[in-house]
Amino acid sequence: MSSSGKLGLWPVVAIGVGGMVGGGIFAVLGLAVQLAHGGTPLAFAIAGGVALLTAYSYVKLSLAYPGRGGTVTFLNRAFGANYLTGTLNVLLWLSYIVMLSLYSYAFGSYGATFLPDRWQGLGAHLLTSAAIVLIAGLNVLSATIIGRAENWIVGLKIAILALFVGVGAFGIDSSSLAPAAWAPLLQVAAGGMIIFLAYEGFELIANTADDVADPHRTLPRAFFIAVGFVVVLYVAVAAVTVGNLSVDSIVAAKDFALAEAAKPFLGQAGFTMIAIAAMLSTASAINATLYGSARLSYSIVRAHELPQALGRRLWGRDIEGLLITAAVTLVVANTLDLGSIATIGSAGFLVIFAAVNVASAVRSRDVASRAWLSWVAAAACVVALGALIWQTAQDDAQNLSVLLGLVGLAAGIEAVFRLTERAELRLE
Repeated sequence: MSSSGKLGLWPVVAIGVGGMVGGGIFAVLGLAVQLAHGGTPLAFAIAGGVALLTAYSYVKLSLAYPGRGGTVTFLNRAFGANYLTGTLNVLLWLSYIVMLSLYSYAFGSYGATFLPDRWQGLGAHLLTSAAIVLIAGLNVLSATIIGRAENWIVGLKIAILALFVGVGAFGIDSSSLAPAAWAPLLQVAAGGMIIFLAYEGFELIANTADDVADPHRTLPRAFFIAVGFVVVLYVAVAAVTVGNLSVDSIVAAKDFALAEAAKPFLGQAGFTMIAIAAMLSTASAINATLYGSARLSYSIVRAHELPQALGRRLWGRDIEGLLITAAVTLVVANTLDLGSIATIGSAGFLVIFAAVNVASAVRSRDVASRAWLSWVAAAACVVALGALIWQTAQDDAQNLSVLLGLVGLAAGIEAVFRLTERAELRLE
């Protein structure tokens, strides 16, 4: 915090890092290995490259349109508040629900490893549901209860991941990472895209633009330092995981792969340490994402793109949107498997980020961006989405229908809302 009371560089970087390393790496590492095999570090690097390109557009749009609306504001300012932007903003809200489902699923999966084998299936569902209900309840009572510990939790999980990398690096079998051990390149790229949502949290930096000291200097540095650091961290974690444990073993334990990967060099104590860190991390991520999604739904309501019920405030806070979000998350987290959740979440954010990059390109004069660079970033998101859809069609066509259903649901919600709103206006 600067002397003016504004946020300095490192607190803003911490917000971005905390948003990205919020539980995603604990949840999706096994999925990436299942697709990319020894090429998993490259898969994370490819996904990180798309995130870095998109960060450029977020920098320019954050400086031109500062405020807490973030992505919602960027899309509405660039394209106007119409059916298309309404659909995209609803898709963003639904993608947040998918993120919550991922974190909750991971919490339940890691927590269930402490239970007897015969109780792990049921225990995972019970822990998943308990995490959502209890943390939503805490947010209703006070949004700051877990928030006070957030900085400590972020520091703890970074320290544990650094220990994992530092110790595990000495045991890496280089042949496990050699190109001969990689999956086909398109499959490696698809592996990076299915876990793309592990990078999603950098957009939280955009919401701080009003509160940052010297934003034109601080925000660009914060975006790129945060994303760059997380890319290096994820690549290192992936290299240590694949270098110490066979692909078959990782895939067999894909719901809690990071803890399993710690066993070869840290033993059962390492497994327990990573599992506890995963539960703390995913719990803090559920808290932050629930709070953020409630604010997001309120922003979309204010833009007249969702029903007023989602933005109704109780006790001066966005409680109703939070409760609806939590209820939908309960259904998704207990219905879909990890692969489905990660696929639709990553696809949703790739669509949104492609739109943000296009916004930066078409408004390049207003936001002082290099249009060609934003177009390249948009193209990267589209190609990445194409790779993800191709791989999903090969592996599980049912997941593809779920993905299309998510986009269709966003379009349908927005269409019904607009028709209902017009009918109410005519009655008035």
